[in-house]
Amino acid sequence: MHPSMHALSSPQKPAIIIAETGQAMDYWTLDAQSNRSAHALRALGMQRGDVVATLFDNAVEVFVLGLAAQRAGLYLTSISNKLSAADVAYIARDCGAKLLVASDAYLPLAEQALLDTSDLRLFAWQKESIVARSWSDLASPYPTSPISDQAPGTDMLYSSGTTGRPKGVKFPLPEGGIDHPTPLMTMGTSLYGMGADTIYLSTSPLYHAAPLRWAMTVHRLGGTVVVMRHFDAEQTLKHIEQFRVTHATFVPTHFVRLLKLPDDTRARYDHSSLRAVVHAAAPCPVPIKQAMIDWWGPILHEYYSGTEQCGITALTSSEWLAKPGSVGKAVLGTVKITDDDGNELPVGSEGNVFFANGPAFQYHNDPEKTAKAYDRNGWATLGDIGRIDEDGYLFLTDRKSFMIISGGVNIYPQEIENCLVAHPKVADAAVIGVPDEEMGERVLAIVQPAAGVQAGIPLGNELCDYIRSALGGVKTPRAFEFRDELPREPTGKLMKRKLVEEFRTKVAAAA
Repeated sequence: MHPSMHALSSPQKPAIIIAETGQAMDYWTLDAQSNRSAHALRALGMQRGDVVATLFDNAVEVFVLGLAAQRAGLYLTSISNKLSAADVAYIARDCGAKLLVASDAYLPLAEQALLDTSDLRLFAWQKESIVARSWSDLASPYPTSPISDQAPGTDMLYSSGTTGRPKGVKFPLPEGGIDHPTPLMTMGTSLYGMGADTIYLSTSPLYHAAPLRWAMTVHRLGGTVVVMRHFDAEQTLKHIEQFRVTHATFVPTHFVRLLKLPDDTRARYDHSSLRAVVHAAAPCPVPIKQAMIDWWGPILHEYYSGTEQCGITALTSSEWLAKPGSVGKAVLGTVKITDDDGNELPVGSEGNVFFANGPAFQYHNDPEKTAKAYDRNGWATLGDIGRIDEDGYLFLTDRKSFMIISGGVNIYPQEIENCLVAHPKVADAAVIGVPDEEMGERVLAIVQPAAGVQAGIPLGNELCDYIRSALGGVKTPRAFEFRDELPREPTGKLMKRKLVEEFRTKVAAAA
């Protein structure tokens, strides 16, 4: 199935609705505008296997250009609009994009990012500037019929690591027609009952892998995607009732915020249209998930995967109630638990979580990182530690890295630490994630001030502003602690595990 088929069978059916404004785009218009954009891409010299980068808001252009890239055989690199200009520039260059298209609101950020990148063409969705053309004006004269050489494309999205810069996750281009099936289509239909009658609420930024992929999957199935520009707990309930939402995806932080609404607010809205609520991206605390099931019924579904999509596990509410804390059984690939030498461990043993027989991927421009993601058996890992029980259910017990997941967003501390130690008032720094009831984890910076520098709130505020300017708000620590000295081994290696255990104990004691 493909959106172009639904444009023929149900041309006036809404494909996209912007929840806050009611702006809608039907399937005929989505198909027509994506065809025009595909023609424009070809006119600009874009050929199968090339990369187009985007810097979009949660808006219709995500789907118009996304579908155009998909039917033109391109890689789509969707860049977070929360990044700093330096990060946007890095990803735009690293992915090898020939052009960057930005929502009008993010044109200033795109222009700043591309100041020193003269070989990459810049477009705004509608506006024009001295350095950017209007994509809508460029595409509008082209035909609404398909390009003659349609071929399936895919995404190449950037996944946060534990050290260094993020890397693009690259898959082989799909073969066959543009309607080639995907793993999410199979999951959506077989596990969640998605189809042409689906009204799907997209609650998260569409530059992330899961929200983008699920929304485009719903379009393949012929459903309607209701897009929230920004998550708001009460507005989510309002939209569920208003649009008679049948399916939705969330991260655990969303559940926390929904549950914190006053009882009378939660009772005010009708959620009876919901058939399946899917969550992923971060571990969901058992009490939070239990409370959501108590409220919405046994319609919660969970899955575990990553941008790499080398494997997927999934489970229903009834399975979770029998196996609380589990992330399910494999629905893509086969779960393997190994020791550090690659030897498979018996049932119940804790070890490295790998997937066998899953889709192949590589980290773009990083063969060393790609090699580390695979073991000697050819199995791939997302870097987590866990165990499988006697019934084949996976339980995640720890992260092999110290990656922080805050509100469903992956944050790697090394970059923040590198930024901090470059500040003249900082002698040493460590960044860790500590438990947070709402966000899952929050970013904490532990700083050793330089000699003669006074620790305290003014210094914390200065460092906060410094990091926000350099790295963007998402990576800015929410709290600062100051120490005379950080624990390091004689070799100089930071003993971060000690800090993690100390601060998690403090948070638990204060709860």
